[in-house]
Amino acid sequence: MGDKSGIEWTEATWNPVVGCSILSAGCSRCYAMREAHRLAAKLGIDKYAGTTEETKAGPVWNGTVRLHHPHLDQPLRWKRPRRIFVNSMSDLFHEALSDEDIDKVFAVMALARHHTFQVLTKRSARMLSYLDQPRRRRAWDEAIRTMFGRESVSPPPILPNVWMGVSVEDQAAADARIPDLLSAPAAVRWLSCEPLLGPVDITQYLNTFLKPASIGPSTCPHPLKRLLHWIVCGGESGDRARPMHPDWARSLRDQCAAAGAPFLFKQWGAWTVTYDRDAEDPDWRRCPTARDNRERYLNLAGGHGFHGERVVFVRRAGKKAAGRLLDGVLHDGYPEV
Repeated sequence: MGDKSGIEWTEATWNPVVGCSILSAGCSRCYAMREAHRLAAKLGIDKYAGTTEETKAGPVWNGTVRLHHPHLDQPLRWKRPRRIFVNSMSDLFHEALSDEDIDKVFAVMALARHHTFQVLTKRSARMLSYLDQPRRRRAWDEAIRTMFGRESVSPPPILPNVWMGVSVEDQAAADARIPDLLSAPAAVRWLSCEPLLGPVDITQYLNTFLKPASIGPSTCPHPLKRLLHWIVCGGESGDRARPMHPDWARSLRDQCAAAGAPFLFKQWGAWTVTYDRDAEDPDWRRCPTARDNRERYLNLAGGHGFHGERVVFVRRAGKKAAGRLLDGVLHDGYPEV
C-alpha cells in the first residue's frame, strides 16, 4: 500500500484515511474492504484493524473510519513527482471524517506541489460542501502550521495539482454525483466509471462548458472551458465480480470521442467476451435455428449471457487474461493540464 501502484491510471497510492462503509451498488463487492480485512487479519497490519467485520458474504466495512497520522506526510517523503491516487482504501469525504481531518490531507497536497493528486469519491455532496466553504484556504494554512511548524504558504483556493473525481457505476449514480462535481471548484474534474454496472449517458455533462470572463475588445474570441476533463472506464474484478456488457464501454468511448474528451479504458475486469452475435454472426436474423442452437450451447457451456437486441456471452478469465483492449484498441487518454 505504499509507493508503486498496479492501478492503470495512477503511479502511487496514498492512504491517510482507513475504513469506509457501503453506500451504493458499486460498493457491494469493493476490493478495498476485502484487502483491508486481509491486511489486518492475516498480515497483522494494525492500520486496518477494526475497519471490517466477517459476514456470510465475506468481510464488509463496519463504518469505522479514521485518519492515520503516521502516513499523513508520506507524499512529502517522495521526491520524484508522480500521480498519486488518494485513499484507494477509503473515501476522503466520508461522513465519519471531520472537516479538520480533511483539512490535514489537503494541507499535505498543498505542500507537495511536485505531485499530482487524484481524489475519487462517491460522496459528492460532501465534497462540494467542503470545497465551497470560504474557510478552506485558512484551514489548510492552519493545518500546515500545526502539523509541520511551517509559515504560511498561502495555498490558492483551487489547488492546481489536485484532480477531483466521482465514481459512477450506473445512470442513477451519474445523475446524482456529476452535477456536484461540475459545481465543485477544481483544476481537473474526472469520472471513474468502474465498476460499470449498466449503460451511462454523460453527453450533457461532457457538453457543459464555462465561458471565461471576457478580456479586451469584445471582438476577441475566448475559448470555452470544458468542466469535465477526463473519463476512466472499467469492469469489475475479483472472485464475485459482475460482468460488463461491451456496449456500455463502447458507448462511453464514443461519447468522449464525439465531445473531444480524453478516455481511458482501464480493464475488462474478471470477464471476457466469448461471443458477440452482431460482430460474429451479422446475418443472424436470417438463421433463427442456427442462432438459437448456438446460444443454447453457450448457455450450457457456462458463463453469463446478456440477452436482448445485442446478445453477448462472457466468461470468467481473470483481469490479466481479459486485458484492457476495447475492440482491439488501447485507450490511454489523460487530461491536458
